[in-house]
Amino acid sequence: MSRLSVELAGPVHRSSVRVLYADTDTAGVVYYANYLRFFELGRTELMRAWVVPAAELEAEGLILPVVECYCRYKASAAYDDLVHIDTCLAQIRDVACRFHYRLTREKDGRLLAVGFTLHAAVDRAGKLTRLPAGIVARLQAKCDQTATPLASSLDRAQEHG
Repeated sequence: MSRLSVELAGPVHRSSVRVLYADTDTAGVVYYANYLRFFELGRTELMRAWVVPAAELEAEGLILPVVECYCRYKASAAYDDLVHIDTCLAQIRDVACRFHYRLTREKDGRLLAVGFTLHAAVDRAGKLTRLPAGIVARLQAKCDQTATPLASSLDRAQEHG
């Protein structure tokens, strides 16, 4: 997988968020950093649905901070848009996992952004640690499922224009 490749293949979890006025900037579009919040919402809901809520991981002393992120903006979302957040687990290793995201606007299906986050597994002291075997097994089981890719890498043509 290319470092900046953002493929959504395998099982994909879908969450949605309604853009609030507070999410927008003076131009009336979603402020660029808020797309990363949308990524977090997608990842959090995927983990809650497929594995365990993040709060339970943290209660066990496991923290998954973002160590790298990437977002490629394709179109703007605006106040009151309903945005779909498609999230998949793209890679899992002993001490890290990578999630991919695809944001689309519900009313016209327009691709808004694609991106990824890479997370290290650390303990409360910030020391790198292995992901628990049970968590890895559940995530790996989802990764191993086959499905049709929803989005291709960034170097392909932008959808809808």
